[in-house]
Amino acid sequence: MEPRFLTSAADKKGFLRPEKPVIAVSGRSNVGKSSFINMLAGQKRLARTSSEPGRTRLVNYFDFGAFVLADLPGYGYARVSQTEKAKWARLLEDFFSPACMPAHVFALADIRHAPSADDLTMIEFLYAMRVPFTIVATKADKLAKTRRIPAARALAAAFRTGEGNVLVTSAQEGIGRERALLLAAEICARAAEGAAEEEEEE
Repeated sequence: MEPRFLTSAADKKGFLRPEKPVIAVSGRSNVGKSSFINMLAGQKRLARTSSEPGRTRLVNYFDFGAFVLADLPGYGYARVSQTEKAKWARLLEDFFSPACMPAHVFALADIRHAPSADDLTMIEFLYAMRVPFTIVATKADKLAKTRRIPAARALAAAFRTGEGNVLVTSAQEGIGRERALLLAAEICARAAEGAAEEEEEE
């Protein structure tokens, strides 16, 4: 099936709890989340891109057939008020509650720059919550090919994860799309195995 938009949620009352696995996408408000989602879907306008960072203040859900993708609100935009930042923090805490816990997180980071304090906080949060994640290094087309591997290694070191857990991507050039879709298929397979084991235990 062709990926499609499902719904948006402003708070935990609107969070979806589908039977299929949920893969979340997190990252700074200008890291290219919408472009990554559109690349993954093979569409240009599934997720709306904006010239103004910080526009997405909801959890947006998309049906990818085998899994549901949840686009989380972007963080780290300086022009957003402290009240709004606190609201976003509560939204994320509710999203990662046991009732709504995603199967995996694609944590986006700009391959050209060292992680921000907000990026590091997000990954520390995922470690603390024991949520599996993959670092998605965006905007690889902005770097020379010879600089991409060293930059990915630097991100892996900064986030205290293995180099194999960093997926280099470029929405502009379609880099990393096949690997991301393969990873999503593996996530779905693991989720199905886990569900089968739970049924056997019951």
